[in-house]
Amino acid sequence: MTLTDILAPTYVQMLGALSAWLGKVDEAALGDKAQAIMTARLAPDMFPLSTQIRFACVQAQEGLFRLRQEAFPPSIALLLEEGRHAAAQPGTVADARARIAETIAIVEAAATDAPVLDPATPIAHSLPQGMIFDLTAEQYVRDWALPQFYFHVMTAYAILRAQGVDLGKADYVAHMFPYLRPGTLPA
Repeated sequence: MTLTDILAPTYVQMLGALSAWLGKVDEAALGDKAQAIMTARLAPDMFPLSTQIRFACVQAQEGLFRLRQEAFPPSIALLLEEGRHAAAQPGTVADARARIAETIAIVEAAATDAPVLDPATPIAHSLPQGMIFDLTAEQYVRDWALPQFYFHVMTAYAILRAQGVDLGKADYVAHMFPYLRPGTLPA
């Protein structure tokens, strides 16, 4: 199993779940609140839902392209720019779901012919503030790529829950139900 084999399916299943959670916004009959939900935050100093979604998409794309040791596609810069201005221009739930679908397609395409990268390959991960982390590819996947992705996905989940969207654990682990042993689901 390669590092890409770990990241790509994780990104696809959780982005699919995130899109499904957003689908419940329409079903929730939240009225005017359905659009306002895109600017909702958990705390005043946190990014809004619209940014959390875009940054989850950034993390998924960035993770795979970094493992491919390739330049990032233009979609990452677009998502970052949109995310930084999402409080003023949050977009719609449909826009967010479209960004997720685009990201899933990019992730799946990037994973299909991904080179096998030695887990000990050095990766220098720089942040906009000027900090640089020197990691191996394995450390990057374990200590940055997955935790950062899940941070944004789970923050989006928490914002949606806090805004009254009917979500529960079954929505979070929907990808597990194909593995459920027949006859073991509680009534």
